[in-house]
This record gives sequence, structure tokens and C-alpha cells, in this order.
Amino acid sequence: MNEPTFPEIGGAPKGYDAAAFARDAAVFRGFLKKTSPETVFLGPGSVGEGALPMPPSMHVMKSDDILKATGSVFDAFSYHFYGAVSSRCGPPGTPMSIAPDAALSDDWLGLAAKNEEYYAAIRDRFTPGKPMWLTETAEAACGGDRFASTFLDSFRYLNQLGALAKRGVQVHMHNTLAASDYGLLDQKTFEPRPSYWAALLWHRLMGATVLDARASVPPNLHVYAHCLPGRSGGVTLLVLNIDDKNAQSMAIAGASERYTLTALDLRGQKVSLNGAELALQENDALPSLLGMKTAAGQVSFPPASITFLSMAGAGNSSCKR
Repeated sequence: MNEPTFPEIGGAPKGYDAAAFARDAAVFRGFLKKTSPETVFLGPGSVGEGALPMPPSMHVMKSDDILKATGSVFDAFSYHFYGAVSSRCGPPGTPMSIAPDAALSDDWLGLAAKNEEYYAAIRDRFTPGKPMWLTETAEAACGGDRFASTFLDSFRYLNQLGALAKRGVQVHMHNTLAASDYGLLDQKTFEPRPSYWAALLWHRLMGATVLDARASVPPNLHVYAHCLPGRSGGVTLLVLNIDDKNAQSMAIAGASERYTLTALDLRGQKVSLNGAELALQENDALPSLLGMKTAAGQVSFPPASITFLSMAGAGNSSCKR
């Protein structure tokens, strides 16, 4: 069931409660395990609690009550997260909206981790040890705000990927591929938006093994470290400079290949990699995403920039295979 915290919105009968949900979940689990035993049974798929709850009048069921009733029936704990609600569902400036001017703030960027912490505590109480899956997320619910399609939202997207991976979230599903303002592709032209390029670089450079960045960094830098896919011992750092006026710097111990995303207009849809604008090539082929050789030492990060530093020769023992 989609988002059982709002059962009537999801099409459930009036008065549908946690006991009814638990009854139906038990029936469905029995059917699923008999019919397709390898399929992961996800639940409860809640939304609207924790860091930015929906209005209390909308809450028909709480995740605590659902999990109390179902017990440890799910193979993985799933939840949805939106840090705001689009102006489509309410006028701009309401308590549940986010202004573009705040899109690089630590408060905004930290909401995803706070929300995961809330749901992880429920998981720990009722179904301990089960993996966490974030099965729906984007800049704002109801299609995203207009700036969700711009470079500005790439900071939230990548910071969320890094912060939740660090907290052990195993799966992170973005809403959507090609629909509305939060789509990674334009829904009419299928042209990649800035967050598509960010996701592509993440996929190629940030492996599944999460490392401790162990970095002493300025307050305006957010730093995450993962193993580099396909290179034994290799490491990639993701560095977000959320200061839109000043460059920041940090000491990097080894030589790296640098991939820096920037935009002349933070609220625009054009993004550059190491100074060259990204665009599809003939027959919609992806461009070559080439890094720039960067020496060890103090590395500077431009204002409002996203940088991946891949270090194939890092020799990290946690990344050897």
C-alpha cells in the first residue's frame, strides 16, 4: 500500500486502521512468499512524519501503530521523504514550502538525515536489523518546486545520497525519471537536467562501500567518501561547496581525477563539467565525462560547486578486493 499513513488518500475504505492494515499485510505476505519467495516484501512505506510532518489533521495512522500491529512482517523497512511540499499543493511561503534562497542552507540539507533517524528509531523498536530503504524522494512533494529542475537542487540530491548512505540506507529511489519538475529528464524533450548528470557521476564514481572521510573541513563544505567502483583500493571523495560566494579549500593527501560541476546560473538547467557545458551528443550519446588530473595538496573548490575526486591509487584497505 502506498503511504499508509494517509490510507484514505491511497484508496483505503473509510475508517481503515492499523489492525486492518496488519490483517491485510499478513494475508499478502503469505501469498507473496508462496508465489514469489525471492521478492522483497517492503513496508510500511510511510510518509509525513519526523523532520517535516504533514498537518496533524491528515494523519490517520502512525508508523508506530502500524508496526505495533504488524510485528516484524517486512523484509526491509521502507519510507518516503520530501523535505517540503510544492506550491502546487499550497501557496509559496507556507510553513511546508522551501524558498530557493534556502536551498544551500545546512538546515535544508540536513532534513533527510533527521527524517531517516526518526524512521530508523521506529525500525529499531519494531523490526530490528532489517535494512532501510528510501523508496520515494525528491525536492518537494506534488511534483517539486520550479527550482527542482535546476542545478540548485543537485546539492540536495547528492548531499542526501551521501548522508543517507553514511547512515546505512541501502536503497535510494528518486521520484521521478521523467515527470514534472523533479524529474531527472525533461518530460517533453527527455533532455538531461542537472541532477541527471550528478546522478550519473555518482553512479560511476561512488561505490557501495561507504568510508569515513576523516576530514577537517570548513563549515561550508560537505564531504563524503566511498570506494571507487572497479578499482581495488581506489577511493572517491564527494565535496559540496554550499557557499555561493566564496571558494573553499581542503588538503587532499593523494593525486586525483577531478570532476567539478558548476553553473553560471544556479537556477538554470545548464551545467558544466570542469568548465565545459554538458549535453547529449549525436544520436543522444552521452558525452565523455573526463576528469582533470589534480595534484595532491591544497585543493580549491569554486563557490556553489560539486566536485568528485577519484583516487585510483589510494590503496585503501577497505576498498581492496
